[in-house]
Amino acid sequence: MNKLSSGELNKHNFSGGPGVLPDVVLEQVREAILVVPEVGLSVLGISHRSDWFAAVVAELEANVLFLLGLPSNYHVLLLQGGATQQFSMVPMTLLRGKEQPAEYMKTGYWGGKVVAEARREGPIDVIWDGHSSGFRRLPRDDELEFRSEAPYVHYVSNETVEGLQFHRVLGRDDVPRICDMSSDFLSAPCKADQFSLIYAHAQKNIGPAGVTVVVIRDELLEGAPRDLPSFLDYRAQIGAHSILNTPPVFSIYVVLLVTRWLRDNVGGLSAMDQINSRKADLLYGALDDSDGFYKGRAAREDRSKMNVVFNLRSNELENRFISTAADAGFSGLSGHRSIGGVRASLYNGMQLRAVGNLVDFMDDFKRCNQ
Repeated sequence: MNKLSSGELNKHNFSGGPGVLPDVVLEQVREAILVVPEVGLSVLGISHRSDWFAAVVAELEANVLFLLGLPSNYHVLLLQGGATQQFSMVPMTLLRGKEQPAEYMKTGYWGGKVVAEARREGPIDVIWDGHSSGFRRLPRDDELEFRSEAPYVHYVSNETVEGLQFHRVLGRDDVPRICDMSSDFLSAPCKADQFSLIYAHAQKNIGPAGVTVVVIRDELLEGAPRDLPSFLDYRAQIGAHSILNTPPVFSIYVVLLVTRWLRDNVGGLSAMDQINSRKADLLYGALDDSDGFYKGRAAREDRSKMNVVFNLRSNELENRFISTAADAGFSGLSGHRSIGGVRASLYNGMQLRAVGNLVDFMDDFKRCNQ
C-alpha cells in the first residue's frame, strides 16, 4: 500500500503504550492546552487546588463508577507511580503481618514483575507459573486451586507482552480479588463488582502516562496497617480525593475526556467491546488465513483483544516486516524487547479502518515475500 499521509500517522500507531487516543479527545486536548473555555487558562497552568479541578476529579470518579456499574461502596483514586507502585501498595496494605500467603499467578512479563515486588512485603504463593509453556497460554480452571485462607488473590487480566488475556473472572467469592487491568481497563464490561481492587495505569486505553486509576471497595481497607506513609495509604488518598499532593492535572483531565467519549460517543463498555472484538477478529483472521506466513503466539482461547502478538518465519523477515511497515506509515509494531517478534496493539482509540489498513499491508507484504 502507499505510504500514509502525515495526517494519518497518529491513527496508525499500534504501540503497546502509550496508546493512540480518539480523534475527538485529541481535538479537545489541543484546545485545552491553549485555553480551557470555562477557566480562560491553559490546562497546563490550572491549579490543582482550583474549583475547576475539583469538579474534574469528581466527574471522573463518577464516570468510572458509572461505566463499571459499581455501587457507592467503591472509591475511585487517581494516583501516581504507575501500576508498578500498585505492585507494592497492594501487599503493603493487605499482606503485612499476615501468616497465610496471598495467591499470585505468573502469567507473563508483568505477572512476573508483580510477584517479585509482592515478595518484599509478605508471604505469597505462586499458584500457577506459565514459564514452562513459554507464556503462550493461561491456566485452565482445573489447573488452579484457590484457598479460602488466602488474604487475597492477584492476577493480571491482560499480558501486553505475550498477547494473553483472561476472558473470565478467577478466584473465590469469599477471598478478595485484586486485578491489574492496566491494558484492558474500560475496554469491555468486566464484572467489576466481583473485584475488591482494580488498578490500571492510563497509558493504554484511557489516557496518557502519569496517572493510575484505582477502584477499591471500602470493606477491603478494614484492618489495614495504620503506620503506612500517607502517600501510600489508600484511606488517606480517598480522604483527599486523590489530591493529597500535587497530582498530574493534565493526565487526569485527558482521562476525564476519554470517559466522556466512552459514555457519550461510544455508548458504554458493551459497545466498546463490540468494536474491539471486530478489530481483533479482523487481525487474527489475517494471521489464521495466512497459511502459516504469520504465526500467532498465544493459544487461541487465550488470545488478547488488546495486543496481537505474532511471528514470521525468521528474525530477518520480521525485521523487514517492521521496517517496511514503518516506511508505509505504521508505527509501534516491534514486539517487546523480552521476546521480539511483532505486536499490534488495538486499544480503545485504535480505529477499525486503521486495522483494516494494516491487514491490507500484511497481505501485500506476504505476496512480495513468500
